[in-house]
Amino acid sequence: MTAPALKQRARLVAGICVSAWVLMLGGCATYHSLPLSKQAKLADRITGIRHILPKHEAGSGSKAINVDDPLVPDQIGLLAVLNDPGLQSERGEYKLAQAALIQSALLPNPSVSLGYAGLLGGPGVAAAYSASVAQDITSLITYRSRVAAATAQVSKVNADLLWKEWQVAQKARLLAIDIYWDGRAIAASHAGLVAISRTMAKVRGAISDGAMDLPSLTPLVSSRSSIEQSLAALRLKQMKDWAAMDALLGLKPDVRFLIATPHPAALPQDLRALINGMPARRPDLVALRLGYRSADEEVRAAILGQFPAFILGGTWGSDTSRVRTAGPTVTFDLPIFNRNQGGVAHARATRLLLHEQYQSRLDDAVSSILALQARGQRISEFLARTQRGAITAGQRAKAARQAYKHNNLDERALVDYETGALQQQLDVFDLERGLDETRVALGLELGLGLPQARIAPLDPARPQ
Repeated sequence: MTAPALKQRARLVAGICVSAWVLMLGGCATYHSLPLSKQAKLADRITGIRHILPKHEAGSGSKAINVDDPLVPDQIGLLAVLNDPGLQSERGEYKLAQAALIQSALLPNPSVSLGYAGLLGGPGVAAAYSASVAQDITSLITYRSRVAAATAQVSKVNADLLWKEWQVAQKARLLAIDIYWDGRAIAASHAGLVAISRTMAKVRGAISDGAMDLPSLTPLVSSRSSIEQSLAALRLKQMKDWAAMDALLGLKPDVRFLIATPHPAALPQDLRALINGMPARRPDLVALRLGYRSADEEVRAAILGQFPAFILGGTWGSDTSRVRTAGPTVTFDLPIFNRNQGGVAHARATRLLLHEQYQSRLDDAVSSILALQARGQRISEFLARTQRGAITAGQRAKAARQAYKHNNLDERALVDYETGALQQQLDVFDLERGLDETRVALGLELGLGLPQARIAPLDPARPQ
């Protein structure tokens, strides 16, 4: 070959190498900084948090929750999902699962080997060259199972994150119910305290005028002290619940808003159909089923992994006498000691573990549903009786006040009637709270009442 031809070929090879290098660099990832925030992002009012549901949850378009109106517990649950700081890590968890899927879908790169041996002496007439390329074939055998396992794992993570959103919504809904009924109890206790204080003022005046003696004040003081202690405990509990609620909504701890009267949906008495469809609705059970599917594919991949490492390639070489050779190469392991026994055992044990976890979770869910159903029925019976008793006690207290005005009843009897009516009313509020909580909990156990798709925003920035 002439010198110009050799130069032309050299330039062509150099051009190809440069082009390949540029293409490789173009496909590489580049670094982008992701600075940390320097301050907390807590809103100082309810209107400062996210309150627009995504399109896939509202049908044809986005739907906004009117945060200026009193909010029912279900709306507060959705707001918690949209704003809970603890759910902001969802994007990272889902991205990790997607990254694992990308990695599982990649095949190992071919191995290329180049060699050059310069002639230093002897009978040779030219330098020696060698080149080889090889590809691992074993990864192709397990490719389909690996990708299927990673795909199921991504779906599992998505279902786990949805279940996490449901739990946040459930916590917010229960807090809303507690805050509402605590507010009713506080208002009733405060009214009772005012009534007793008014009666005490009249008794003190009568004592000053000499119309009554000091022991007449003793039962009033005792009743007032008892109501004050109960009122203080209610206010402290409500403050604690408000702090937890504000934390879920991404609000400052002193933010307050109006909560509407809870009206949880009453579920049918016959729950058999709902229980039968529960495994397809509850995200945690769906996640366990997807995890089991992923583990089953891992078992298949581990069994296929018993195939020994097998590398297929080819070589080309030219020795110092210009003798050129080329041919295929095969490299494989002899499966004498390691036949992937550990991988197969681990995959099977993982699948068995997920199988048992799913059955345990399913049994626990059905048991909880039946227990909540029985609890709700019993609370409903108690509530009906207590409401009737509260009405009767209120009527007696009203009659006692009229009798007291006409001096037909003493202060101690009046206080007994009024405190009895107050306690009956507080019992009604406690049972109303318990019934609402039971209905909300039963809906969660059955996989009802909450979005069937994730609604937590992917953008971690909070609107201000």
